[in-house]
Amino acid sequence: MSLLEPAGASLLELEGVSRVYSGRRGLLGRRVPVRAVDHVSLTVAPGRTLGIVGESGCGKSTTGRLALGLEAPDQGQVRFAGQPIPPPGGAEWRRLRARMQLVYQDPLGALDRRLTIATQIAEPLAIHAIGTPADRRDRVAALLGDVGLRADLGGRYPHELSGGQRQRAVLARALATDPALLVCDEPVSALDVSIQAQVVNMLTDLQDSRGIAMLFISHDLKVVRQVSHQVAVMYLGRVVEQGDPEAIFATPAHPYSRALVSAIPTPRSSLGPRGRERIVLTGDPPNPANRPAGCAFHPRCPLAIAACRAEAPELRPADGGRLVACHLVHPPSGSFA
Repeated sequence: MSLLEPAGASLLELEGVSRVYSGRRGLLGRRVPVRAVDHVSLTVAPGRTLGIVGESGCGKSTTGRLALGLEAPDQGQVRFAGQPIPPPGGAEWRRLRARMQLVYQDPLGALDRRLTIATQIAEPLAIHAIGTPADRRDRVAALLGDVGLRADLGGRYPHELSGGQRQRAVLARALATDPALLVCDEPVSALDVSIQAQVVNMLTDLQDSRGIAMLFISHDLKVVRQVSHQVAVMYLGRVVEQGDPEAIFATPAHPYSRALVSAIPTPRSSLGPRGRERIVLTGDPPNPANRPAGCAFHPRCPLAIAACRAEAPELRPADGGRLVACHLVHPPSGSFA
C-alpha cells in the first residue's frame, strides 16, 4: 500500500505489482523479457482521483489494465475493496467488473458503429442483468442527461455524433452499472481543447455527485493537475515521484518530474517572473528489455552522479509529504560520488 494513504482508506490497492511480457530482439528472434511495470504500489481512495503521468511507454496504460484485472500481474497483488481481484475471465471477475469501468482514449474505436448509442449504453445493464427492459430504457435516458446529451441522440449511430458527444456516450456507458471506480486512459487526448475542458469538468462534477474513485492516466499534465488529488510520475515502469499535485507541479523533486513540469506551456515567456526554464532531455527512454543498471533515468539526467549508475534508488518519503526515488533527494550510504 502507498505510504500516502492511511490504512483502510483505499478502494483500489496495487502492492508491488509487476508485469513482464515476452519480446523479440535480433535476427534470431531470441525472446527477452520486457518489464512494462516494475514493482508499482499505488492506492486510490473512494471519491478521490490518482493521476498517472509520464512519457509514452512508461507503463501507464499497463498499470490501468492491471488495476482493472484485465491482466494478471506476474508479481504483487491488486485488491479492490480489500479483496484480491480474481483471475480475468471468470464469473467472479465478471461480477466485479460491474463495479469498475474503463473510459477509453478513442471514443469512436470504443463504440460499435453498427449499434445506436442507446443500445450501447444499455449493453452493460443487459450483461449484468440489471433491471427490466423498461428500467434499462429509463436508465439510459437518465444517463444521457447526466453526461449532457439530448435524449434523441440515443437513437443515433457513433458516426453521427461529434468527438465530444461520442466521449460523453462512452462515459455514459461506463456509468451505467453505477461503478465505484473509473479507469480513464487518456480520456480527452483525442478531443479539441475546448471540448477537453467540458469533458474534464463533467468528470469532476460526476465524481462529486456520485463519489466515484478515478485512476486518471494522461500525458497532459495540465489536465492531470486539474482533476487529481494525488499524482504519480512514472518512468520506465516505475513510480519515481508521488504526492500532492500542487507540491509536485510547484516544486518537483525528481529530475524527470522537473523536466515534465518545465514542458507545461505558460502564458509568459521563460524570462517572465512566473515562467519556468525549459529542461530539454537528450536521447530517448531506454529499452525496457535492456534496462540500464542503477537508476533507469541516469542516461538522460543532467544531474546524475556516480551512485545513479551503480544503485537503483528506492521510493522513499521526502519533504512536502511526497515519495521520491532519487539519490539526489536521498543520498545513498557509501562513497559513490
